[in-house]
Amino acid sequence: MAMHATEHLSRCMHRMRQAGSPIISCRRPVVAQAYSSRSSSAIPPPPPTYSSTSSSYSSSSGTYSSQQGASSSYNAAGASTFSQADVQRRTTQLFELLEETMKVALSTGPRGFFRALQGADAVATVVREFVASGGSDAPQVLLRKLFEKLGATYIKLGQFIASSPSLFPDEYVLEFQKCLDKTEPVPFSVVRATLEQELKRPWSDVFESIDPQPLASASVAQVHAAVLKGSRKDVVIKVLKPGVEDTLSTDMNFIYLMSRYLEFIQPDLQRLSLTGILSDIRTSMSEEVDFTKEAAHLQQFSAFLDVRGLRAIATCPYVYKQFSSKRALVMERLQGVPLVDYSAIRSITTKDPEAVLISALNTWFASVMSCETFHADVHAGNLLVLADGRVGFIDFGVVGRISPVTWRAVEALIASLTLGDYETMARALATIGACDADVDYPAFTRDLETFFVELDNMNTNLVISRDRVGGSGFAASLEVDQTQLNRLFLDLVRIGETHGIRFPREFGLFLKQLLYFDRYTRILAPSLQVFNDDRINVKDLSRQYGR
Repeated sequence: MAMHATEHLSRCMHRMRQAGSPIISCRRPVVAQAYSSRSSSAIPPPPPTYSSTSSSYSSSSGTYSSQQGASSSYNAAGASTFSQADVQRRTTQLFELLEETMKVALSTGPRGFFRALQGADAVATVVREFVASGGSDAPQVLLRKLFEKLGATYIKLGQFIASSPSLFPDEYVLEFQKCLDKTEPVPFSVVRATLEQELKRPWSDVFESIDPQPLASASVAQVHAAVLKGSRKDVVIKVLKPGVEDTLSTDMNFIYLMSRYLEFIQPDLQRLSLTGILSDIRTSMSEEVDFTKEAAHLQQFSAFLDVRGLRAIATCPYVYKQFSSKRALVMERLQGVPLVDYSAIRSITTKDPEAVLISALNTWFASVMSCETFHADVHAGNLLVLADGRVGFIDFGVVGRISPVTWRAVEALIASLTLGDYETMARALATIGACDADVDYPAFTRDLETFFVELDNMNTNLVISRDRVGGSGFAASLEVDQTQLNRLFLDLVRIGETHGIRFPREFGLFLKQLLYFDRYTRILAPSLQVFNDDRINVKDLSRQYGR
């Protein structure tokens, strides 16, 4: 039935195209500024079904681009009158867009209707809460709350906004840092059914026991502790929540079509390359709901540790590939304490906290240079200190890649940080980003110096908590001021933009990890000079791995 409807629509549109349409004229504002964004990874373009006729993505340069297809002349009143050829072209585009809309609607089916009802309920809830609170929330706060209620797709979209300061305004980037990816857990019976479907056998054939209480429950997946049958090894099971894939597909189709209509109605929006940006988001989200991707990242990192002889100082969870699939991931469970908890580190291992930090730094820098991907989310919860003093890297859902060309500029950046040479730093950052030819390097140098002075003055906070060891006393540790760190990250990005430099998103991920490690240094080894200490062998690693 769906096929017949599509064929009927295509025949109707073909007849309408043959009939033509009268000359139209429209008014549109003149947009003076052009917009471009850049990504260092080669994100594939959308599939043909969803391809845009107005935007393109260059995988060789990692740059979004768009073309203004309509040539028009403006009259004295500011109206633009399209030529007959332009009108015919836009009419053809409209028919293609309508046909694409019908195909997407038919492929979505009843899911689209039910998802629309869920969306309407989420909007109504946010509006009620807004009225009840006296209408004090800013627009970015309202949007963040709505995204959280809309679920997986929009939470991931919010996280993309939070990690893309070169694409979105500061207030939205900062607000979406708060986007909570914590949802009510689904019943264990649902998790068990999904797990058995993926295992193709009863769960009891593989596991001796599974804790029905989840360790964590996010929008996309739920994590449970378990014990393997026979070996009795502790593992964690990450299971995709039911309906997530359908919801993701439905939501992304809707968001994509809205961007296409907006670009058609207002051609100047093509300069934003909305469809190119959404292609990036679609690719990122698709990987997050395919656990074979995370398993591959873990195995790549594990192989890197073995090849480089780093297993004595760092590790990552072993993946039980025979029990894992696209919707379920079974991994070794690492038992440790967060890297930021000085007292807990002292209690769990005899290794000096500063030495543990140096191990983490050397491992991460080496992975940036010689592993296929590097861990791009090294917040405290993802770096664990184990009883034997090794650092455990967990959760490889977010990874990044740095090209050899970019790494050479990063080397210059690191060298300039060591020497306090802000002029060299300015030129290195200009090499990393897409920049104008006429960068004012003296002014850029002064702004960078001001920024790093502020970074040096950034404070950490003392936290008092119950001692984990004895339970009767108290322990002191330090925590990172996450809001302040995010603000500094945005400040550096904006400094670059002020001087005509737009950093690729992958470099932004890299830079944020450096800021994380800067915070950890202040907590565990305040006197450590990261880029001027012989124990942190960034330069030696660079020579060794030929980057």
